[in-house]
Amino acid sequence: MEFSLFKNNFIAVVYFMTLNLLFIFNGYANLQQVHPLENKYPIIPSPQETTYGIGELAFKTIHITASDFKNESDGLSAFFKKEGIKESSKGLKIQIINKQLPVDNPDEAYKLSIDSDIKIWASTERGAYYAIKTLQQIFRKQGKEGLFPKLKITDWPAFKIRGFMHDTGRNFQSVDQLKEQIEVLSQYKYNVFHWHLTDDPGWRLESKLYPQLQSQEATSRGKGKFYTQEEFKDIVAFCKARHITVIPEFDIPGHSQAFRKAMGFETMKDERALPTLLDLFDELCGLVSAEDMPFIHIGTDEVRNREEYVEDGFVKQIMDRVRAHDRDLIVWMEGIEVKGDSTSINQLWAQFDPRPGHRFIDSRANYINHLDPFAGMSRLFFQQPCRQPKGDSLALGGILCAWPDNNVANERDILKQNPIYPSIVFYSDAIWKGRKENKLDYWAKLPGLNTTELQEFKDFEDKVIIHRDLFFEGKEFPYIRQTDFQWNVIGPFENNNNVDLKFPVENELIASYKVDGKIYKWSEPKVGGTLHFKHFFSFPALTTERTGTYYATTEIYSPDDRLQDFWVGFQGWSRSGGRRVGPFPDQGEWHTTNPKLWVNNLEIAPPVWKQPNLETRTDEIPFIDEDYFFRAPTKIQLKKGWNTVLLKIPQDDNSWKWMFTCVPVDSENNQVREVSALKFRTIF
Repeated sequence: MEFSLFKNNFIAVVYFMTLNLLFIFNGYANLQQVHPLENKYPIIPSPQETTYGIGELAFKTIHITASDFKNESDGLSAFFKKEGIKESSKGLKIQIINKQLPVDNPDEAYKLSIDSDIKIWASTERGAYYAIKTLQQIFRKQGKEGLFPKLKITDWPAFKIRGFMHDTGRNFQSVDQLKEQIEVLSQYKYNVFHWHLTDDPGWRLESKLYPQLQSQEATSRGKGKFYTQEEFKDIVAFCKARHITVIPEFDIPGHSQAFRKAMGFETMKDERALPTLLDLFDELCGLVSAEDMPFIHIGTDEVRNREEYVEDGFVKQIMDRVRAHDRDLIVWMEGIEVKGDSTSINQLWAQFDPRPGHRFIDSRANYINHLDPFAGMSRLFFQQPCRQPKGDSLALGGILCAWPDNNVANERDILKQNPIYPSIVFYSDAIWKGRKENKLDYWAKLPGLNTTELQEFKDFEDKVIIHRDLFFEGKEFPYIRQTDFQWNVIGPFENNNNVDLKFPVENELIASYKVDGKIYKWSEPKVGGTLHFKHFFSFPALTTERTGTYYATTEIYSPDDRLQDFWVGFQGWSRSGGRRVGPFPDQGEWHTTNPKLWVNNLEIAPPVWKQPNLETRTDEIPFIDEDYFFRAPTKIQLKKGWNTVLLKIPQDDNSWKWMFTCVPVDSENNQVREVSALKFRTIF
């Protein structure tokens, strides 16, 4: 008896010692992955090499004792002054030293050391500037003191071109709104602003040679809105001060309706069209030197209409004229291929590959207007720019693009209705740090539970949440932590294109169902704020079936009875090509595919739509409340304790997207945050 008791106690002690050891090793592993100082002072994009010290450096004043880059040190002084930190001969010593670093892309590299003082090493102003951007991210104010973490960084970009593009030809944006975004680009070490200045609705850059290009008759949207030549030069200078290069684009001979209307040309084959364009490119190149504006983009994509076809040699003459101004020339790929052209830079879109031997910029799968704020961030995080770990003489880098083709009622809606700021932050890591692999499996969905890839995403997501709260106050940032959300899904049940069919899941939640002789079981937990069952661009998702009915379920714990805001959406909209998953639903429907949502067995009604029952081709009718992240949240009653959520998500042949979003959100004054009091768990 006593021996048996001793034996049981001994086994128990060994068991708990083993558990403790596992926790210790687990904790050590996690500590190795994310240092406590990194948790508090996240840097985006992630530096190439970082070693954290012990503790923090507190200071009340600063003293720049030496600087080989005056503009950058002046900018750093101005930053501290704005933060209430004065300069003093007894202050924290800062040195900015000109030194060549033996790393890739040394022109933009820097080294940073924070211990008892701060030292920055770089061989160019750009490198010193990026070091200061890093310093600004990790500066904290505590009372009257400043704080920095102790660390050492050696950093450089994986790619030489790290860009962002706006289409202002279709939807004009003010200089102030562009500058706001350019400032954000600079914080995340982007170095290119690609400025799409012309399109069918308008030619947005003032021409003094052909002022009719800005006429109201030529402009179908934003009449009278264009950038003066002085405003254009102001943006270029604003970018230059932040080490960002402007790439202006005149998109020809396609997308040229405004140009043809202004000039009275029925087609681009009009004998006056080419001389006029040559004049316009001359005028453009005359505004800014080749040193400050080394690239000119001439479009050449989507020539699909009779009015846009041109003779062989038309584009070649424009190329030759642009090169005569000592500019590098960029064209879209897919676009017009010019015989004998061996030097143009190809900007890739959709799934097109570069022409052999041509330098290229990667914009494939980088269109923000198609991105969901949740699933889209997975794509930007896991995709490999240029499909290689780092750039080289041909693979120059990538450009993130915003193409809200539809008419926009208010310029701020471009930021509200497209996840522009979250996309800039997530993509900055891939284009600066680089990616060892292109993980296509996660372009439309998050990795599974307990995987290394999900932990990598979660670690970066934690950084993003801190940056959102620190640096995007008052700005549109439609993203909350999504790695806490878990779902079981089941299906697809065959519905034979009848989205109204009901299945046994709606009667009771059990582990499996037998329908028409086929056994259906709930999946293992799926993670994410938005789940794609089948992705609209055919990226790997949860099924390869075209139609059917899925169900999704989870449980949410609430500490009290509450009326909770939720983001709820089905079949999200792309903000281009009209309502591409249209027609838009009528009142009483979430979508034309008739999805449903129940919480604790009570069906949740869809919003009262402001523009119900619109047809697909409604490009000129601006979006108002079509998608979950830019309309008022859905209010759902939660009870104290665990609440059961069930969604029905059918799909038929008439719809383009097969997806859902259902997440609680704290939404106040256009700022969104996590609802920390609520907890998720899966049932199966």
